[in-house]
Amino acid sequence: MQKFDVVVVGGGPAGGYGAFLLAQKGYKVLLVEQHPNFTKNNFSSAATPLETLSQFNLPSAVVAQYWRKLAVISTNEARSWTSDQPLGAVFDFAKLRAYLAESVEQQGGTVWLGHRYLKTVQEGEKTLVQLKRSRGEVITIAALVVVDATGYARAVMYPQKSDRPSFYKATGIEYLITVDKQTHAQYAESLLFFLGYRWSPRGYSWIFPMDNYQLKVGSAWIDAEHQYLKTLKPLRDYTKALITDYLQLDHYQLVEIHGSILEYSSHLEDTYYRDNLIAIGDAVSTVNFLGGEGIRHGMQGAAIAVPYIEAYLQGKKTSFSGYEKAMKDYFGQKWHVSEVINRKVYLQYDDAKIDLGVAYLKYLSFDEAIDILFNYKFDKLYRGIYPFILKKINKLAQSLKRWLVRTPRND
Repeated sequence: MQKFDVVVVGGGPAGGYGAFLLAQKGYKVLLVEQHPNFTKNNFSSAATPLETLSQFNLPSAVVAQYWRKLAVISTNEARSWTSDQPLGAVFDFAKLRAYLAESVEQQGGTVWLGHRYLKTVQEGEKTLVQLKRSRGEVITIAALVVVDATGYARAVMYPQKSDRPSFYKATGIEYLITVDKQTHAQYAESLLFFLGYRWSPRGYSWIFPMDNYQLKVGSAWIDAEHQYLKTLKPLRDYTKALITDYLQLDHYQLVEIHGSILEYSSHLEDTYYRDNLIAIGDAVSTVNFLGGEGIRHGMQGAAIAVPYIEAYLQGKKTSFSGYEKAMKDYFGQKWHVSEVINRKVYLQYDDAKIDLGVAYLKYLSFDEAIDILFNYKFDKLYRGIYPFILKKINKLAQSLKRWLVRTPRND
């Protein structure tokens, strides 16, 4: 029976990066991915600020496209910003995960593709991990620590689905399309976000650039009842509308359709650890539920976890309780505010209020817009509100003054 210090279950960004860091420290690490290659679950839109590349030492080879333009579009309003320099990247999600897996191997770790996690079994002081190969063969290995990086499935932490608590759920669908050269050039350096009843009720939609004359066009929404909208079209219809009504494409090549479910724990009340099991990435809600962005947050969560795993392996810690506190200290406040805004904008606002919110953005600089969308500094929204209100007050005062001048006096 093969023995490992750490078995990481799940080859996403969190699992791959966590396995890399542990292998880099000299531990015997196994990274397990259920799919035979990384193109089989290529479901992430993967837009991120530029500093993500330097923060995690990622090469340009994992980038599909750089962006320097940003737009937010609602049913009746739109606001856009442009920079002279690239401000972010859109990852090739398959290449990113493949790169992280290769980095694990370069550091002396082991990667097994096409192995599906079945269960863990405690046998004396050993923790046995059962995996099923793509050929159907079941194998058993031993581990000192098992890391749940299985995303919303949370397969290690919740072996029985009946044990899972209630989660806040969202569903997304995305079309990868090849377009003509002229259309691609028009959107090649832009991130487009769509709000409102026309484009994405109960959530938001997007158009992101990829290489090879491709665009990602997608929609996501909260699986909960809207305060005003009771009947909606299927989610994919809103994605198709972006292609036909916004991009106005009659001819394009559909490369693939992929979708995913996101399950998020309100107030981050996930199960972070149990005995020698520890969860990272979307398994502990590191994705931001307002925008669905998770790659850099999952990797950051893995970086937070690694010192606690190392201390456990060295016998300096007997539990991962400090890890849970560290995660909540890092993510808790911003994620809570994001959740509150999520519920209001996606489930409680009518279309007019969403339009008004986009109108406020006209008074924000590009840096402020990025701080709101990617750094979750929501206080900067008020910088847009105050000039807007002052403008409305001034307009009202001017109208009142003209009315008083025109109104005859009865002396």
